[in-house]
Amino acid sequence: MEFEEIVHRCFRCGYCKFTEDYHDFNCPPYLKFGLDTYAAGGRMWLINAWLNHGIETSKHYAEILYLCNTCGNCKEHCVFTFKEDLLNIFEAAKAELVEKGLVPPAVKDYLQGILVNGNPYKEPQHKRGRWAEGTDIQPFSGQEFLFYVGDVGSYDEPGKKMAGSVGTILPKAGLSIGILGSKEKCDGNDVKALGETGLFAKLAEENIRLFKEIGVKKIITLDPHAYNAFTKEYPKLGGKFKVWHYTQVLAMLIKGKKIPLPGYKVKVTYHDPCYLGRHNAIYNDPREVLRSIPGLILVEMNRNRKNSLCCGGGGGNFMTDVSGLGKDSSSRIRAREASETGAEFLAVACPICYKMLDEAVKEEGLEEKIKVKDIAEIVNQAILR
Repeated sequence: MEFEEIVHRCFRCGYCKFTEDYHDFNCPPYLKFGLDTYAAGGRMWLINAWLNHGIETSKHYAEILYLCNTCGNCKEHCVFTFKEDLLNIFEAAKAELVEKGLVPPAVKDYLQGILVNGNPYKEPQHKRGRWAEGTDIQPFSGQEFLFYVGDVGSYDEPGKKMAGSVGTILPKAGLSIGILGSKEKCDGNDVKALGETGLFAKLAEENIRLFKEIGVKKIITLDPHAYNAFTKEYPKLGGKFKVWHYTQVLAMLIKGKKIPLPGYKVKVTYHDPCYLGRHNAIYNDPREVLRSIPGLILVEMNRNRKNSLCCGGGGGNFMTDVSGLGKDSSSRIRAREASETGAEFLAVACPICYKMLDEAVKEEGLEEKIKVKDIAEIVNQAILR
């Protein structure tokens, strides 16, 4: 296995499962199960034991590896130099399971859906652009920007709502923007995180070829996961494009006075998505958008920015549900934290976070206290007031 020579260097000091101030545990699987086995350090020891034939490959071993949400908290707070490779090690270990055909059934189903149908929802490709009905967005035909929506924004109800909010604002702000519709394919970020590196390479190469053929040079993503793939993985395969997350674009448009913002008196707390925050250090732009709305009060949860608690949906878990949605799931803990701020809205900037946290708010019975809203949705509501 790749990285085999450094796995043994972890001696389970435990920093990987905490926040920076050691006030909270911040590893989603550890929060749920309370055992070091499920934290990054425990996972490293298990992989080392597996490499040295101390344990056999088993259903339980596979489940522990796939419980990782790839949130990056371990990488952020590990004190050793190999921290940069922690997520790469976990990915490589999962790749070994993929190679042997030993992935959990839900993961296999997720990957099969993308391979056969082009998306994990197993929906027809012709439905992919239907979210744009009622907006001014047109098919891509040489516009300055491609708006890449992704699987969740194309097929999941909260994701489609979010895509519609962004798709309403950007054209009205004068942006030259188009979508791929039925030609859009999965970006592959979570496919790679699940260890299916061959399928990821296939998806990435097909996307890069299409983008180049139709003249795409600038991309705006709805999903931070796609942003991560396009900025960190695609360039390695020859796909070098200028890429922005939509909150970065909103911040620029607001600063340039392209979006009118009437007053909106509302208290909001913001959840940092892992693939926007810890993975790509984009913390300020979403907050700048919210703070630009006159009358809006932004309050922070105790865990924010690089110490933000994952929604639990990363690493494919939003579809595979390996970790589940019990009372100790990170999404429900996060919903309770958001409600405790007294905020009326829990603002999100990721369609996976939207889905996970919206479900968590309902499971916690907090619908009357706090609503999950995408940042673009909040901007739209401010404009229409």
